[in-house]
Amino acid sequence: MTITCFIRYEIEPTGKADFEHYARNWGQAIPRCGAELIGYFAPHEGSATTAYAAYNIDSLAAYEAYRARLMADPLGRENFLFAQEKKFIRREDRIFLKNVSLPHAPLVRP
Repeated sequence: MTITCFIRYEIEPTGKADFEHYARNWGQAIPRCGAELIGYFAPHEGSATTAYAAYNIDSLAAYEAYRARLMADPLGRENFLFAQEKKFIRREDRIFLKNVSLPHAPLVRP
């Protein structure tokens, strides 16, 4: 059963560019370490401080192994340190959910 990790970030209003750099780095490291990245989403309209990320992983056990690989990955370590140094993330909350609406019907474009 695949689960999806959703991360809600509260970022500094002036930290959007740093968050985007951070997100691009995860776009390389996360798939390499074993999770299916859905994406990182930075503020565009409305709140200047709320951002999100989402990725799929096979299980919570797979998540633990993935996290260990991420901490051992050179870009992963660099990105963790970048966030700590720049302090653009005020808060980070994770939740793991399973998709219960599958299978979906094919998309119809009117």
